[in-house]
Amino acid sequence: MDTPTLLDEALKHLKQGNIILYPTDTVWGIGCDATNASAVQKIYKLKQRDNNKALVCLVNNYSMLERHVDNVPKIAYTILDIADKPTTVIYDAPAGVAENLVADDNTLAIRIVDHDFCKKLIRYLGRPIVSTSANMSGKPTPKSFKEIDEAVIKGVDYVVNLHQQKNGGNPSTIIKLSNSSGIKIIRE
Repeated sequence: MDTPTLLDEALKHLKQGNIILYPTDTVWGIGCDATNASAVQKIYKLKQRDNNKALVCLVNNYSMLERHVDNVPKIAYTILDIADKPTTVIYDAPAGVAENLVADDNTLAIRIVDHDFCKKLIRYLGRPIVSTSANMSGKPTPKSFKEIDEAVIKGVDYVVNLHQQKNGGNPSTIIKLSNSSGIKIIRE
């Protein structure tokens, strides 16, 4: 299939509240519309993951980031501008996303994605999408499509047939920015 057809199909599934398996700028991800609580719940169930373990949310630009975080710290822009690899930032006070996507401490991990397919998918959807690694909770993160557990592939509603022969990258750096406690590196 060509990329426009893959985008249309993935978009259709996201709008229907389904979950998809798709390539990102880091590793293969399981995703859904980040504003749809029942879709988010499907991901927790598929991954056999506790609901209190937060998921990552992808946006396609600073404007979308600012719509979903009440007060983006100024340092976030500097960190993202100088980052030399994909960087996920945990922000205080997220807004406009599914409640079960927000951590117990009222934070949300968000990455501005740098992957053409993902950027277009988010732009056409007009909302952030969830991105969590395509593995069962506690299992290693697959480095390529062929390493993804068959239960994950069968458990999603749609698999994007793009870059399945390529090896994936590494998970993103994760930094927590808090208005009260400053900067903390969670994962390099």
